[in-house]
Amino acid sequence: MTLDLTPDELLSTTRAVRKRLDLTRPVPRELIEECVDLAVQAPTGRNRQRWHFMVVTEPEQRRAVADIFLRALPLASGQPLTERDVRRMNYHSDSTERVFDGLRHLADNIHRVPAFVIPGVEGRTDRAPVAVQAGAWGSILPAVWSFMLAARARGLGTVWTTAQGPLERELAKVLGVPYEEVMLAAFIPLAFTLGTDFKPAPRIPRKEVLHWERW
Repeated sequence: MTLDLTPDELLSTTRAVRKRLDLTRPVPRELIEECVDLAVQAPTGRNRQRWHFMVVTEPEQRRAVADIFLRALPLASGQPLTERDVRRMNYHSDSTERVFDGLRHLADNIHRVPAFVIPGVEGRTDRAPVAVQAGAWGSILPAVWSFMLAARARGLGTVWTTAQGPLERELAKVLGVPYEEVMLAAFIPLAFTLGTDFKPAPRIPRKEVLHWERW
């Protein structure tokens, strides 16, 4: 069963779901398989189809993976925020606080999430040139977004996180993934949503992101 959403509604209401994940309801295997079948229709560089989707639902394995998620969170680091980043993040009042409040809720309940989806792509890009990185990430990100859209259409919620990053090697070992050959791209909690009435998010004006002919 899928939700009655137009293409525009599906694209604009597939949100990062943290606080509205239904932690009491298992996700049927067949629904996840349907989402993966749609995901692998996405474009991929040179049609190499190097994508993989690790799905974790077994209770003991979920606990082990959730533990890695929690230990990895405080280790995460990114590029320093610019003044423009900060302005955009706070363009709409309380938006940043809502994101961090949702993250705290997710962390507090990560062990209760019924399924984790961890997409991977063959070929590591550590210290690779931008062209190589673009090819690898461009071959997994469209597929993962398609998975997330398919999940939304089936009443499921997802949120892209990169929590696996600091402890990727340890997570790969727990999952039996050959770390030297496959890069784990994301850590995605998956569950039915509490309600399906998601709305488009407020964003910065189009004029700040759309460029014609020149920057």
